[in-house]
Amino acid sequence: MKSVCVYCGSSDEVPPKYIEAARAMGRTIAGRGLELVYGGGSTGLMGAVADAALEAGGQVTGILPLNFNKPELAHQRLTRLELVDGMHARKARMIELSDAFVAMPGGFGTLEEVFEALTWAQIGLHAKPIGFLNAYAYFDHLLVFMEHANKEGFTFWEHQRLYFQSAQPDALLDALAGYQLPDGLDRWLQR
Repeated sequence: MKSVCVYCGSSDEVPPKYIEAARAMGRTIAGRGLELVYGGGSTGLMGAVADAALEAGGQVTGILPLNFNKPELAHQRLTRLELVDGMHARKARMIELSDAFVAMPGGFGTLEEVFEALTWAQIGLHAKPIGFLNAYAYFDHLLVFMEHANKEGFTFWEHQRLYFQSAQPDALLDALAGYQLPDGLDRWLQR
């Protein structure tokens, strides 16, 4: 594992504890010599995770849609900033550049990004690990829902092994580094 994609919120209107959680994630990624790949923004958790990784000497690549390339939105001090045509291209490029994915607290965009990564893993488009940094129990209800979907038959048992969750960056990165693709992912295609 050489690079980790982080999906997270861009809002500045969040409790400071989430900003600090993003900073801790950025420091931890950089401290392990991993490259951070993220959405290229300068605000909210996005800006905090990038700033902390850069301050810790890490490499940070931002993938930003052209319509967000504005001084008030785009991070100006990244190792590399790639501009792409839109949100679909952004997500595809982030998946292409990353060896693992971490969802941190965020809104609709964060959820959409991590669920696309999960869906692509589910159907075999990639075999990369996915984790939820469950800072301050932010994802508790979502994780319960995902178990509920599984119990109701909308996902198979092996799909529950496509992702990890932890409140601690180090523990989550350890789990991602030790990931092994679960057996049986293709069984639903063989029906």
